[in-house]
Amino acid sequence: MGSVVKLLLVLVLVNMSQGLARPQAGDGELWAVLVAGSNTWFNYRHQADVCHAYQILHQHGVPDDHIVVMMYDDIANNRENPMPGVIINRPDGPNVYDGVPKDYVGRDVTPENFLKVLSGDAEGMKGVGSGKVINSGANDRVFVNMVDHGAPGIFAFPTTFLKVRDFMNTIVSMSRENKFKEMTIYMEACESGSMFLTLPDDIEVYALSAASANESSYACYLDKKVGTFLGDVFSIKWMEDTDREDVRHETLEKQFELVKKETTTSHVMQWGQTSISRQKVGAFVGSKETEEDTYGPFQTLDDPCLKSSIRSPDVPLAILQQRLQATEGLTGADYWMRQFNDLLTNRTFVRDTLMKIVRIVTDDDVMTAEMMSDSHHEIHNYDCYEDSTTTFHDLCFNLGQNPYALRMVNTMVNLCEHGYTAEEFSCAARAVCTHDAVTGIH
Repeated sequence: MGSVVKLLLVLVLVNMSQGLARPQAGDGELWAVLVAGSNTWFNYRHQADVCHAYQILHQHGVPDDHIVVMMYDDIANNRENPMPGVIINRPDGPNVYDGVPKDYVGRDVTPENFLKVLSGDAEGMKGVGSGKVINSGANDRVFVNMVDHGAPGIFAFPTTFLKVRDFMNTIVSMSRENKFKEMTIYMEACESGSMFLTLPDDIEVYALSAASANESSYACYLDKKVGTFLGDVFSIKWMEDTDREDVRHETLEKQFELVKKETTTSHVMQWGQTSISRQKVGAFVGSKETEEDTYGPFQTLDDPCLKSSIRSPDVPLAILQQRLQATEGLTGADYWMRQFNDLLTNRTFVRDTLMKIVRIVTDDDVMTAEMMSDSHHEIHNYDCYEDSTTTFHDLCFNLGQNPYALRMVNTMVNLCEHGYTAEEFSCAARAVCTHDAVTGIH
């Protein structure tokens, strides 16, 4: 009998030690959706962030059939890439592009497809990309990582944008239909906090935003050899923390506090059911033990990420300035100076166009200046705001293809919250936006 008891004790101890590396029985499965909503070389960092996130999940034991990756996939083999087939997320870092599933690329990266994938609409995704969706159930956990440009109540995609109400409606419906036990969302975007202002705190969803509802997120790691920014501060901070910590022991709350402290460029915020933050990080990124410092040494005193950080809207300007400074010869300098001046001219065109619209709507110069100011109102009149933003997107500047135009939509919030109507905005936009379609205004 004594030997049997000893054997049972050994088995219990083995099971306990193994339990640290995987969810306990009955904890269900882990699913993940990773989304980079941008394209073009200026936005290299977004796909680099998402590729790094994939490597974290993969190395921590999450199988590829439980990870859905959506990214335009125009960076690794871009003609501007000095290392074809390689994407890095920190200077001299490893190739985070290696092995990344290409579930949905190019034109398949849309908000409609994202919501179908997230909600498990396999029928709706038949014949599109890999067709893979989140097939989660009541006992499963879901991790969502979204990286791109943003604006009040908006998360951008390559040719259009995701509206906050559509996003929230999908999440609430999933909760009502018992499609997850717990969900965690990490969002990197300007004004990303605005995407969670209406997130109910009585459903099992926990979210972190890179910034508040009215501020920019920041890029970092400007690499002169690659010629662009390699990452975003919030994303770099949570992923580099995950790389160096034992995710079987670190809690989401501890990670939030650390990332909030280290992201001095914007206000990292938590939303929703904060009790989930008591869960271990491994519950949402996989709990398989990995080698420490996979991504090389981490610096804390002279932080190279924060040292190189810059507001997301200023990234194109900084890249062109760096190229101008690195140019040898007058011919090259003249080319990059023209690119820089063209970018400023295009931005002025966007702002002047919107100012003409607002002037017609308000019929007052002082009120026009107030509506165009940097003052921020919380969105209450969603119908007016969404209709006005859609009009601006359809008639004036595509918000997916012209990232700088996203910096202007706060004016539509101001107009709607001051009692002006979407119909007034639409009429004015139709009168002003008679120019041919333009793209690439960064």
